[in-house]
Amino acid sequence: MPAYEYSALNAQGKTEKGVLEGDSSRQISQQLKSKRLVPLEITEISRKQNKNSTGMPFVKRGISIAQLSIMTRQLATMIRSGSPVEGALTAVLQQTNKARVKTVLMVVRSRVREGYSLASALDEFPHIFPHLYRATVASGEQAGKLDFVLSRMADHVEHSQALRSKIMLAMVYPLVLTFVAILVTVVLLTYVVPKVIQVFEDIDQALPGITLFLIALSDFLRNYGIYIALLIALSIFIFSLLLRSDLFKYKWHAFILKIPGVAHLVKGMNTAIFARTFSILAGSGVNALEAMKISAGVMGNLRMKKAVLDASERVREGAAISPALEKSQCFPPMTIYLIASGETSGNLVEMLEHAANSQEKEFETITSTIMGLFEPLLIVVMGAVVLFIVIAILLPIFQLNQLVGA
Repeated sequence: MPAYEYSALNAQGKTEKGVLEGDSSRQISQQLKSKRLVPLEITEISRKQNKNSTGMPFVKRGISIAQLSIMTRQLATMIRSGSPVEGALTAVLQQTNKARVKTVLMVVRSRVREGYSLASALDEFPHIFPHLYRATVASGEQAGKLDFVLSRMADHVEHSQALRSKIMLAMVYPLVLTFVAILVTVVLLTYVVPKVIQVFEDIDQALPGITLFLIALSDFLRNYGIYIALLIALSIFIFSLLLRSDLFKYKWHAFILKIPGVAHLVKGMNTAIFARTFSILAGSGVNALEAMKISAGVMGNLRMKKAVLDASERVREGAAISPALEKSQCFPPMTIYLIASGETSGNLVEMLEHAANSQEKEFETITSTIMGLFEPLLIVVMGAVVLFIVIAILLPIFQLNQLVGA
């Protein structure tokens, strides 16, 4: 039974959009009329239409990671209980109350009813189900372990969400604190200090050097601050445009891997993503060569991504995985050692999981330490700035009092 995308007017005169299943567009029209909706447009969702992120604007944005995880785990549970794929999709479809998820499941179920495999049906939504997800499902179907594969994929989605949250916390929190500190300092120098300094304008007295410096800094920010802000904004805009170039982005990512401290974090984060993805694919029956290529696709750093792709070519020529990866010098020695141990013992999947867990824990420890040190350090810096301003303002007052007392 094909699926149809529709738009219709409700009783309030507002346009509603959605997806329904039916034997023909006439049947869909009857369904809409039974719901007291006036059909405006009814279009069958064909494979050609959906080839590029579907033809449906209301599902182009995809679904959240949490919704994808819940949907995947529910599918795994239903299939493990003995339900066929179509029945599992129907059950999950009935349980969800998210319109976008319902639409996706309805289209996928429609494809399955037409005789397509689940992996092929998921190809309708590449923006929702990434290559890793679809390749893993395809391997699970071929091996008859779809429920196991879906459970592992749900775990992976949850792991990815947790790691993404840690990364965002590590980046956003310091940036927000820094922005607030800079904003407070600028307000003090451009608004508060000039009003206080006016007291000294009519005093025929040489001001201390620290006060003169504060006045000069305040005048500079008031006269040229807007130009500095525009220059910074323009630089960020130009940099973002340059990052659209694959060549510049690759060079930038390669440069990041040479920055002390930052390189360690970036390598650890990308290694964890690679190892986790590789372990899921290898454990699902995907061959090592294909698993390496897919795993490279989910890595954020282009330099490390190229290192994995180059290593996969060496593996294709007969090399072992660990020395092929070690040659790039982009991966931590512990990860290389664990992969080598897994290859030797025939337990590569478990060693890859150990490597991913190790890198994730190390990343979490380092970011937690940085976060713990950054806040008090910023407070000390802000305190020093305020102390400097206070001393610069009070010093002339003390000198004036001494002159009056004399």
